[in-house]
Amino acid sequence: MPVISQMLGRLSRARYFRGHGVHSPFVYDIVREVFMKHSLQGEDRELYEALCRAGVSPRRAVQLQNLFSHCGYRTFGVDGTEHAALCVLTRNYPENRIPTAVAAAAESGSTLCIMEPYRSAMRCELCSRIVREHRSTTVDNRGYLLIFNNHLPKQHFRL
Repeated sequence: MPVISQMLGRLSRARYFRGHGVHSPFVYDIVREVFMKHSLQGEDRELYEALCRAGVSPRRAVQLQNLFSHCGYRTFGVDGTEHAALCVLTRNYPENRIPTAVAAAAESGSTLCIMEPYRSAMRCELCSRIVREHRSTTVDNRGYLLIFNNHLPKQHFRL
């Protein structure tokens, strides 16, 4: 049964492969310039190093460092700095505090990243509820859920 579930998950995301089917220029750029890059772009490595120290895989850390640079963010926080431009909640961040972090990011206009949204049934349901209730764009690439709090319309992309 798990194999069938995995295949269905892959099929539902197939239309977004390499950015095809993404009708948002902003998200298309993120797919092409962030998710599809396998090495760090630019000189800045501060977020990458902080994420690796927090136990995030190097592949995901590269993507988030590239997102940080691509979007022109100036500040970041890992596990608890909700007022930074990009806030990353790792697997160690308590699930019961995630709704508070989501609300704080929405209030400050920060982009929030929830790592491993499918780690547990509770975390999966929590992330699904966040996506349903969020007023702007969200992007789920299975490794993390990006929650943008900007001028973009309500859209959800499962990559």
